[in-house]
Amino acid sequence: MKIFRSEQIRHIDEFTIRNEPVSSVDLMERAAGKIRDWFTASFSNEKPVFIFAGPGNNGGDGLALARMLYKDNYKTYVFFVQVSDNTSPDWKINKERLIRETDVPFSIITDPEQVPLLSESIVIVDAIFGTGLSKPVRGLVAEVIKKINGSLSTIVSVDIPSGLSDEDNSANDEENIIHADYTLSFQFPKLSFMFPENYKFVGKWKILPIGLHKEITDKTETPYFFMQKELIRSFLKTRKKFDHKGIYGHAFLIGGSYGKIGAVALGAEAALRTGAGLLTCQVPSGGNVIMQCLVPEAMIISDKSEEIISDKVISDPFTAAAIGPGIGTNIETQAVIYDLVKNWKKSLVIDADALNILSLNKNWLEILPDKCILTPHPKEFERLAGKSSDSYERLRKQIDFSSKFNCVVVLKGAHTSVTSPDGRVWFNSTGNPGMATAGSGDVLTGMILALLAQGYDTLNAALTGVYLHGLAGDIAAERSGIESVIASDIILGIGEAYNRIRSKE
Repeated sequence: MKIFRSEQIRHIDEFTIRNEPVSSVDLMERAAGKIRDWFTASFSNEKPVFIFAGPGNNGGDGLALARMLYKDNYKTYVFFVQVSDNTSPDWKINKERLIRETDVPFSIITDPEQVPLLSESIVIVDAIFGTGLSKPVRGLVAEVIKKINGSLSTIVSVDIPSGLSDEDNSANDEENIIHADYTLSFQFPKLSFMFPENYKFVGKWKILPIGLHKEITDKTETPYFFMQKELIRSFLKTRKKFDHKGIYGHAFLIGGSYGKIGAVALGAEAALRTGAGLLTCQVPSGGNVIMQCLVPEAMIISDKSEEIISDKVISDPFTAAAIGPGIGTNIETQAVIYDLVKNWKKSLVIDADALNILSLNKNWLEILPDKCILTPHPKEFERLAGKSSDSYERLRKQIDFSSKFNCVVVLKGAHTSVTSPDGRVWFNSTGNPGMATAGSGDVLTGMILALLAQGYDTLNAALTGVYLHGLAGDIAAERSGIESVIASDIILGIGEAYNRIRSKE
């Protein structure tokens, strides 16, 4: 699924109107009908519905919804926040229909004191401003928004919370943005939905398809994408009857230090569960027995040191490598990392303390090998690329970092973002808060390593690994509950995650 900027969505709307063809007011009717379907499935008609409408097409959606809910026997009230007398043509049509076809009370707000008493017994629909907002909210609307946010009412925003920009919100005052419980976005998600600081505005969001023209959505270029099952299914390789383990690659995982051998064990088991044909792990010699007991399917190279990784890495006979889980930042280990990034010619995943070592030696970034995947969490990325004031700025840095150092960056989070050197970004749609647990990142490293070993190209391995990891985490949460998920549970969900991706249901 593509993520478009607001001006692109306007162009897509216009193309749909011209080429479906459909009138703009009928397209608005279609959109409002989708909101109505969701609303009636989510709320009974026992609670009054207060719809706050602005003067543009977002407000027009609200007026159309008011008419539809009235006909479904909802006690509906419209409050027009009159920041302008210049209402859109489709707004005017829906205002006339509302007055002609219903008895819905229509009140005009020109002063914050005219906002009605708001309580937890009502549902508020926010249809004040949509994606066309070009500057921060001030004045009357800001005061109305504050009153809405100060209520205990359930708040549903149409398309985007009023006051929130679809991309960069660094200039906005968060007190002047609606804090929605639910956001119903038409056809596509908005880029700002992907950022953690905007969750308090967006709440739970849902995409409502409204039949925008496929030709123009396919042709319109964007660097932003929202990963879905169909994309990942297209990447998956199919095993053949006479295949053998050599066909699925020899993965090499380097990591561990005293007290942190478990990180390598988790990555190793995840690599095997994700389908690597063979796996060798280089660990401190003190971890040899632990590894062979925990992951008997893995072969072990024992480092000369009992407590750290200090031996240079060999490249044969391995197909792909990953380094970092539990590895520490010892000076001898830093020398191993330098030798690896300088001389490794195959696919490589760099994670955890291996990333922290790079951040201590940033000149080494210039010699990162091609086909390199970095998997930082936000703090590790900050050490590599510098601090950011918000997630939008951090995304710009992530895009620039991938381009500058010709690598794929997997920045972990609720909507993990994957950037490629050509400037494209994919956001993940799977996963849950239960995955915020020790070892979850080590599991992801092992999974991406296994996909590289099996011959997936760098970008596809990163995308598939991220989606598969999140889906396995969702399966783990289904089985045990979100609070009880541990990294080993994610590993146990990998097989079913593969099956769900392949399923056409």
